This record gives sequence, structure tokens and C-alpha cells, in this order.
Amino acid sequence: MRSTNSIKNAITAVISNVVTILIGIVSQAIFIKTLGAEYLGINGLFTNIVSMLGIVELGIGSAIIYNLYEPIAKDDKEKIKSLMNFYKKSYRVIAVIVFIIGMMIIPFLKNIVGDISIDINIEFIYSLFIIDVVASYLLTYKRSILYANQKTYITNIVHIGYLIVMNMLQIFILLIAKSFVAYLIIKIICRVLENIVITVIANKKYPYIKEKNVEKIDKKTTKDIVRKVKGLIFHKIGSFAVLGTDNIIISKFLGVVTVGLYSNYNMIIQAVSNLFLQVFDSLTASVGNLLVENNCKKSYEIYKNMLMINSILFTFATTEIICLIEPFIKIWIGEQYILSKAVLIILMVNFYIQGMRKTCLVFKMAAGVFHEDRYFPIIESIINIVVSVILVKIIGLPGVFLGTIFSALPVILISYPKYVYIPLFHKSFWNYVKENAYYYILAFITVSIAMIVTSYININNLIVKLIVNAITSSIIFAIMQYIFFHKKSEYKYLKNMLKNFILKIKGKNVYEN
Repeated sequence: MRSTNSIKNAITAVISNVVTILIGIVSQAIFIKTLGAEYLGINGLFTNIVSMLGIVELGIGSAIIYNLYEPIAKDDKEKIKSLMNFYKKSYRVIAVIVFIIGMMIIPFLKNIVGDISIDINIEFIYSLFIIDVVASYLLTYKRSILYANQKTYITNIVHIGYLIVMNMLQIFILLIAKSFVAYLIIKIICRVLENIVITVIANKKYPYIKEKNVEKIDKKTTKDIVRKVKGLIFHKIGSFAVLGTDNIIISKFLGVVTVGLYSNYNMIIQAVSNLFLQVFDSLTASVGNLLVENNCKKSYEIYKNMLMINSILFTFATTEIICLIEPFIKIWIGEQYILSKAVLIILMVNFYIQGMRKTCLVFKMAAGVFHEDRYFPIIESIINIVVSVILVKIIGLPGVFLGTIFSALPVILISYPKYVYIPLFHKSFWNYVKENAYYYILAFITVSIAMIVTSYININNLIVKLIVNAITSSIIFAIMQYIFFHKKSEYKYLKNMLKNFILKIKGKNVYEN
């Protein structure tokens, strides 16, 4: 059942994000053509600002989902009800706090946005962003029981419907009314409807969570949640400082139009990153279920298999994006939206580094390692902001993203091996370094060869060039993966897993691992 649910979760996550990418490409192109680059920059900037408010959540959701694994495995409905009730009350309080803090930022908006030529009420626009983020906390807590039960595929299916309906309505309103306000209101309404649908589904599948006779959480669980939340506070702050400040720094030092230019690249890169992040998120509950068994050898085997899959996915994505994004943007929205090659290379280095953290992150989340490494996100955030601000003044836009790259090093080289790899698998630090270095070197060689080869392809027709670059880079990627991987046991595992899954789809009776 664990394997089946993981596959279902992963497939629906892929479909959900493919839909996100395809609809997002169309929606963004129409957004730019109807509203322009400044609106796009403001949209990206305000999205970054409200993401900062996610710090208020304190990681309560992650801590509660972790604590749900054991009672679900034991079918302890009373404890599940207690945790869900606590989650509901916590998120209602969080929604109020987010709204209050969000409103307190309004007086400082003009200083953050800077000079703009468009005539809009930025305070009102920003208020709609706040309402949207507050709406995301209402009714959403019942997703947790689906996540912990390895039923993420259900929320993924609902999310696909949400994306299709919301984007179709937004595209319609942009073409007809060209209204940014209506565009944002549609998003708020659709988010509320999505949460209502998921709540109805959760209530139907687990009717006992609606019962009113709910006991208080026991002291041991409360203590564990508080301890993990204390650690997760630092992670929330660090996550925002590393991933949520780029647009703010760019807007402050380079202007809101540059935010708009970067937003196009970021939309594509984040869409692909989220695609794979959803795949790994869908595995977290299964890994949590696995770790409950306390089988170190089995856990390490799963880790190695996931790490190879992690490498294959992000090496492929890095290779394809770096070879295809420029001709694609020229076709999509025009040559005037192209950023420098230096920016692209640094963005892709950062994309790969962040991507290769996913496997350790899954095991870290599943094992509930939140308190032990609590200071590392702060270290990471300080390095990111300081280096980004210094370098943006010296080398411009590339400096912002170099700050993110440098800030990741303490987590990758110290935190993950010390608090995740060594304790869970009882392996040495040098074993960790050797395993990861192997994949980093392979990625560097693969991407470099693909970049060099495709740079010599001179075709005037952009669509033909895009297709030829895609085929060429894919062939290079496939050859390199086969050379490096075909003798590894992890490669054989992946091959057998895919073969068995295909046979299951065809209705054949195979052994389930």
C-alpha cells in the first residue's frame, strides 16, 4: 500500500504541476500583454511580501502532521481528533495574526515599491493579497489528515480543478476587462472554494473528525509539538529570508521593472521546481511511515534510491531549462524579456543546489528533525541577505542569486549530514560527501556538454531551434545518465519499479514491494 500510494501521489503531483506550467505560461503571456511589466513586477513583489507572513504559521502544520503518523498507524481515532482540533484552533488564531501584521505593513508600501508609472491604488491591491493569504489558512487544516494518510493524490486532483477554473476565469477577465483587481478577487474566491471541497472530502473519508467529543492533547504530545514548533520558527524565518527576499532586494536596488523581467524566468524555474517538490512531498508520509519501523538498513536503501531519482530529475531539468529557456522566452513574450547569460547560469546553479536538497529534506521532515538544526536557517538567512545586498551593488542582478547559493553551503555541508544523514543511517560524513559529490560532478559535466553543443546550433527559426535544442540536450542527458548509472543498484531498482508499475497499469499481477 505504501508503494501504491506513493506512486499515486507522485503521478497526480506531476499532473498538477504540468497543468500549472501550461496554464501559467498562457496566463502570464496574457497578463503581460494586457497589463504590462510593471503590474507583473508588483504582482511578484507583493507575493514575496505576503510570503513573509508565513513565518507566523511557525511550522505548526508540519509538527502536527508528523505527530499524526503514529496514531494513524495505530488507528487511534481519539488522538487524531485531538490533533485535528488543535490544528483548527491554531490556524484560526494564525489567520487573525497574519491579517493584523499584514495591515501594519501598508504605511511602508510606497518605500518598498519605489517609483512606478502606472496609476493604481497599491494599498488596496496589497490588501487583496493579504485577504488571499488569510483565506489560505481558513478550512485548510483538514488537508493534514489526507497528507498523513498518504492520500495526497486527492488534494492534488482537487488542486488541478482549482488551477483550471481559476486561470480560465482570470484569463477571461484580463481579456475582457483588463482589471488587476478582478484578477486578484477571482484568485481569492477560487482558493476558498478549493478549501471547502477538500474539507468536504476529508469529512466524508474520516467522519470521526467531525465529532464534538474531543479530548485535549496529552502533555507528551503537546510538549513534542511545542519543541518542534520552536525549531520550525527558525526554519520559517530562514526559508523566507533565503527564498522570499529576492524580489524585495531587486525592487529596492534595481527597480520593479527588473522584478517583472526576473518573474518570467522565476515562473518557469519555480514551476519545474514545484513539479519535483510535489513528487518528493508526496513521499514524505510514506517515509514517515517507514521510519516508524526503525529499520536503519531499509531506510538507507530507500534514501539512496530517492537520491538517485533526485539527481536524475534535477539534472534533466537543469539541462533542459538552460538550453531551452532563451528561445522559449523569445517565442513566448519577446526578445526584450531576455536576461543575461550570467544571470541564467547562476539561476540554474542555484536551482540544482536547492533541488538536490529534496531527499534529505524529505527524511528530515518525516523524522521530525525541526529542533536540532534550528539555528542553521538563521545562519543561512544572514549569509543570503548580507551577500546579496553587497553583491547586487557590485555586479547587479547576478549578485542577488549568488547570495542564495553561498547561503546554502552550511546547511548542505553541516546541517544535513549532522542531523539527518548520520543519525538516521549511521553512515559517515565522508560517505555523505562522496555520494553527493558523485551526482554534482555528473550534473556539471552533463549541463556543460549540453550548453556547449547547443550553443553551436544556429537556426533562425526559433520554434525549430527550440525543438532541436530539446532533442540534442535530451540525448546528451540520456547518454550521460546511462554511462554513470547503468551499473548502480539504485538504477536497477528504479528500472524494476517502473516496470512493475507499468505491469500494474496493464492489469498484470506483480509483487508489490
